[in-house]
Amino acid sequence: MAAQLLTLKDIHLTFGGTPLLTGADLTVAPGERLCLVGRNGSGKSTLLKIAAGLVEPDRGERFIHPNAVVRYLPQEADFEGHETTLSFVEAGLKPTDDPHNALMALYQLGLTGEESTATLSGGEARRAAIARALAARPDVILLDEPTNHLDLPAIEWIEKELNSTRAALVIISHDRRFLEKLSKVTVWLDRGRTRRLESGFGAFEAWRDKLIEEEEADLHKLDRRIAREQQWMHGGVTGRRKRNVRRVAELGKMRQQRTEHRRVQGDVTLEVSEGQLSGKRVVEATKISKSFGGVPVVKDLSLRVLRGDRLGIVGPNGAGKTTLIRMLTGALEPDSGTIQLGTNLEVVTLDQKREDLDPTATLADQLTGGRGDQVIVNGKARHVVGYMKDFLFLPEQIRSPVSVLSGGERGRLMLARALARMSNVLVLDEPTNDLDLETLDLLQELLGEYSGTVILVSHDRDFLDRVVTSVLAPDGDGAWREYAGGYSDMIAQRRGDEPKKASAIAAAGSAGRSDAADEEAARNMPAPSAKAAGAQSAQGKQKLSYKDKFALESIPKRIEELAARIADLEQKLAAPNLFTKDPDAFAKASKALAAAQGERAALEDEWLELELKRETMEGG
Repeated sequence: MAAQLLTLKDIHLTFGGTPLLTGADLTVAPGERLCLVGRNGSGKSTLLKIAAGLVEPDRGERFIHPNAVVRYLPQEADFEGHETTLSFVEAGLKPTDDPHNALMALYQLGLTGEESTATLSGGEARRAAIARALAARPDVILLDEPTNHLDLPAIEWIEKELNSTRAALVIISHDRRFLEKLSKVTVWLDRGRTRRLESGFGAFEAWRDKLIEEEEADLHKLDRRIAREQQWMHGGVTGRRKRNVRRVAELGKMRQQRTEHRRVQGDVTLEVSEGQLSGKRVVEATKISKSFGGVPVVKDLSLRVLRGDRLGIVGPNGAGKTTLIRMLTGALEPDSGTIQLGTNLEVVTLDQKREDLDPTATLADQLTGGRGDQVIVNGKARHVVGYMKDFLFLPEQIRSPVSVLSGGERGRLMLARALARMSNVLVLDEPTNDLDLETLDLLQELLGEYSGTVILVSHDRDFLDRVVTSVLAPDGDGAWREYAGGYSDMIAQRRGDEPKKASAIAAAGSAGRSDAADEEAARNMPAPSAKAAGAQSAQGKQKLSYKDKFALESIPKRIEELAARIADLEQKLAAPNLFTKDPDAFAKASKALAAAQGERAALEDEWLELELKRETMEGG
C-alpha cells in the first residue's frame, strides 16, 4: 500500500463555544480523487484549511509526507502584495520550478499575466487562483469551490485539466456534474465527524440516506431501552446489589449518549410567495439588437417567453447574459427591435453579486425591511425568527450583521428575501452559488412546482438539466439561439448540427466557382478532424456504415439490460442494515451501481449521436 501523502486524525475544533469538528479524519493517498461533502456550516472549508496548514486545530494530528507538495485553492484568493496576475502565480511556484510554468498556466485559463490584481473580475480572480494552484504541479491539490465565478468553458477546461493531472485531489463543490466526473472517493462531514465511501459522488446520496435511516432506527431503539430501564428503576432496586449498581451505571451512560446525540441538520423549508396570474405572453422580443463600443452583444434576436416557461441562459462570461436579462425584463432598451412585456407581471430578481445586501444591516432588518418583526409570506404574517429557521438560521443570529455571514448564509438570505416577495416571474442570476446540494435539491423542487415563469442564468449543468425547458445560448457575433430541453439536450443538438453545417458550407462554397478557385480554397482550409471527416464521408454515401447500423440496433437492448441491473443494485442497497452487516458488499454494490449508471449514460449519448447522424443523412 502506497504511503499516505496527507493525514488528518481525530481533529477537534471549537468556535465560540460551539464544537465544529469532533473527531474528523481525512487520508489522501497518491493519485486519489476525493470529494468532501456536507451541509453549509458543517466545517468543510475549515477542515480543508487545517489540511493546508492554515488553521490550527484544538486537538488532533496532521501529517504531510516530507516530499509532498500541497497546494490550496481558497474560495477567495488574497492578492495582497501582487500587482499582476503573473506575480501572484509565480509566488506559488517551488524554488526548482521553471518560471515559464506560471505563464503557461495563465495562458491556458485565458489570462496574459499582465492583468492588474486591483481590477480583476470575479471570474478572472478565480482563474488566476486556479493557475497558481496548478502551476507548481503539486502532489495534492485542495480545492474549495473551484467552479465559483467560472463560466462553462472554463469549468469544462478545469475538469479536463484535473482529470489529466497525476496529483491527488480533495474537492469541495456544489456542482454535481463536476463532482460526478472527478471523484472516486466521497468523504461526508456530518456533525463534526467524517465518514468515508469508497465510491464517487454518484453513489453518495443513496448511501447517506441509508445511514441516516439506520441512525434513526438505532436512536429509537436507544429510547426504548432507556424507557425500559427507567421503568425498572421506578419499580424498586431489588436483587443483588452489584447487578443493580451496574444497571444504574448503564442507564446513566445511555442517558448521556442520548443527551450528546446531535441530530442531522434539517432541510431548508422553501416557500415562494406567488402573485396573481400573469398574462399568457410574458415577453415577446422581435429582432432586438444591442452593442457596446461597436461590439454586438445581441443581434436580431426574436424570442417568445410564455407563462410557465423555464428559460435557461448560458454562455461564457462577457457573452451578454446580464444585458439580455435586463432587456427581457424591460430594464434596458435595445438599440433596435422591439420588446413587449405581458400583463400583470410581478418580477422578482435574485442577483448573484449579493450587492443588494447591506453589510451593516442585521439579518432581521434585511428580511423585514427594518419594519417590525413580521415577514409577509404568501399573504400571511410570520415572525421573522420562525422564517429564519426555515432557512437554517439560528434565533441568536437575528441581530447579527450581514458582514459576518458566510457565503452560503448570504446565499440563503438572498433566497429568503426573494421568495418572500410576491411574484409570477422569477429571474435567477446564478442562484446556485454557495448553496449546499440539499438546498439546491429543494430549490429545484420549488421551481418545478412554481406556477409562474422562470428565467435562469447558471453555469451549473446538472441544475439546468433538472429545471429548464429550453436553453438560450450564444452562437457568436451577437447571435443567440434557443434549444429545446436542458443543457445536455443543447449539447446533443449542437453536435447534430455539425455535419449539417459542414455540408451547407461546402455547398455554398462550391456554387459558381471555378475548379482553380476550389483548389485554392481547399489548400487554405484547415484539415478536418477525424470526427468531422467521418461525418462528411457518411453524408456523401447517404447511408450508415454496418458498424453504426449494428450499434444503433443493439444499444437500446443494452440500455434496457443496464436499467434492469441498476434497479437490482438499487434494491440491494435499499436492504435494511446492509451497510452495517456487510460493508464490503455495500461498497461493491455502490461501485457497481455507479459504473452501470455511467455506462448507461455513455450508451445513451452514443445512441443519440447515431440517431442524429441517421436523421441528417435521411434528410439530405
